[in-house]
Amino acid sequence: MSDQFTFGGDIVWQPTPAHIDRSNLKRFMDLHGIGSYNELMEKSTGDVAWFTDALLKFLDVQFQRPYTQVIDLSDGIQWPKWCVGGQLNIAINCVDKWAENPATRHNLALIWEGEEGTVRSFTYEHLAAEVNRTANALRSLGLGKGDGIGLHMSMTPEVCVALLAIAKIGGVILPLFSGYGVSAIVSRLADANAKALFTADGFYRRGKIIPLKPTADKALAQLPSVEHVIVLERVGNDVPMVNGRDHWWHDLIPPQSNQAAAAPTAAEDLLMIIYTSGTTGKPKGAVHTHCGFPVKAAQDMAFGTDVHPFDPAQGKPGDVIYWMSDMGWMMGPWLVFGATLLGATFFIYDGAPDYPGPDRLWQLVADHQINQLGVSPTLIRALIPHGDEMVQKHDLSSLKCFASTGEPWNPDPWMWLFNVVGKGKRPIINYSGGTEI
Repeated sequence: MSDQFTFGGDIVWQPTPAHIDRSNLKRFMDLHGIGSYNELMEKSTGDVAWFTDALLKFLDVQFQRPYTQVIDLSDGIQWPKWCVGGQLNIAINCVDKWAENPATRHNLALIWEGEEGTVRSFTYEHLAAEVNRTANALRSLGLGKGDGIGLHMSMTPEVCVALLAIAKIGGVILPLFSGYGVSAIVSRLADANAKALFTADGFYRRGKIIPLKPTADKALAQLPSVEHVIVLERVGNDVPMVNGRDHWWHDLIPPQSNQAAAAPTAAEDLLMIIYTSGTTGKPKGAVHTHCGFPVKAAQDMAFGTDVHPFDPAQGKPGDVIYWMSDMGWMMGPWLVFGATLLGATFFIYDGAPDYPGPDRLWQLVADHQINQLGVSPTLIRALIPHGDEMVQKHDLSSLKCFASTGEPWNPDPWMWLFNVVGKGKRPIINYSGGTEI
């Protein structure tokens, strides 16, 4: 097995002229009379204010109060101020904008499958109603702008709803990996002086119930600032509930109104603190704003993986993107914010990708007609030994491209994904960046 790529080898994939012409990136370039990719690179890096302004308009990011200046570098390039004077609550753009439009309200926003086989889907109208109920529930508990609220849940629709509801009330999202131990939870919630936490009774992995709330309870014993805990009944196991602090999701949220106003937030108001992985030392909390992380997610999703929303003019269904992730890794919030800001559909799965069989991932792609698939090299290496037939038994014709981040590829798994799964026709997009970017 080859350990590393050599440069200067054969080109294995090139986009066709038709592929280029229908891409989001080409449409953006045509709007601005840009004739080549090199010209775009020069213009976007040479005039960051122009590019940012053009991007916000291309993505139709609607500000509740327009900004007066795209970028202010008066404090130095290391301390930029973005969208100066602008008022922007990103939840309006991710949910309300689509739910209030008769042409888009019935489009699918979210598809979910649990390891046990349960499938649920949400239109933008349905998603908006659940986000509003959850926002109202949070407000009923006295939570609002600037309050840190943790997410300690597996990948369920409710964790996505909670993410967007926290944004809507102007709170600060604190995503936590569902597999964290007590000390990791304590340090992250204490840093932000968290006031509340979403968690669940547990989740399924390989057919077994993994308890979640007991770990949260041990952490909460060291977190006096956390006054409220909202608990999702995911698996139905018995968990202790603290009177006055703990609230079942099914008791607190469904009775709330499905209408809720978004908190007025400045474009650079704090939206989320998400921690780096620790590859460069102790994990550091990266601060993200309403006009930062979500817009960058949508930009990269639109230009990098070419995700298209539903096209009402031509009646074309929108793309379905799935990136295997947990909400505690930046790709979880990236998936939710990016897809909903574009008005596309995202898929999430709560389970092991190779259970009950090693073809579960490919079955998910086929069953839900996934178009863009985000994977890790480690996952592909683990699936290769099960044989090509695990792939070939499923219809994967919906796939348009693969994407990968978080670790480098070595040639053999890359070529297996490209040739066996992608049939030599679908590119693998290497997505470089970091939690803090």
